[in-house]
Amino acid sequence: MIKIEKATHGHLADIVAIINAGATSVRKGKEFGSFEEYRPAFEAMLAAPEMDIYVALDAAGEVIGTYQIHFLKGLAFQGRPRVELESVHVRADQRGSGVGKLMMAHAEKLAVESGACLVQLTSNKEREGSHHFYKRLGYNQSHLGYKKMLI
Repeated sequence: MIKIEKATHGHLADIVAIINAGATSVRKGKEFGSFEEYRPAFEAMLAAPEMDIYVALDAAGEVIGTYQIHFLKGLAFQGRPRVELESVHVRADQRGSGVGKLMMAHAEKLAVESGACLVQLTSNKEREGSHHFYKRLGYNQSHLGYKKMLI
């Protein structure tokens, strides 16, 4: 039984561990060891009305996945919002168990409820398994993405 809920202060250490365990080459060596270093950003995220961070919990209440959802305003599609997903991660020992699919369905439900016209996300080129996962869920690689690292 998997439960998906908004993240709380008690989930921070597990969230940081999961996202850092899945870091790609661009992030390796640029992350902090202590989850406390992330607390100010986490507090700001919890307070932001345009976004939320969710966790997937197993039957024992352990964090086995996480994702961030951002509700973006725009003019396209008659001003309907769009949703952007960020930091979609499943704990390594739980990959392939359906947790990611449940989190994506949860995010899509929130998007529909908000009146969003689309859900968008980016995925590092190194994450070929993730690309296949998103395609299986009906996501199309419709755009090229660009990033410029500032740190």
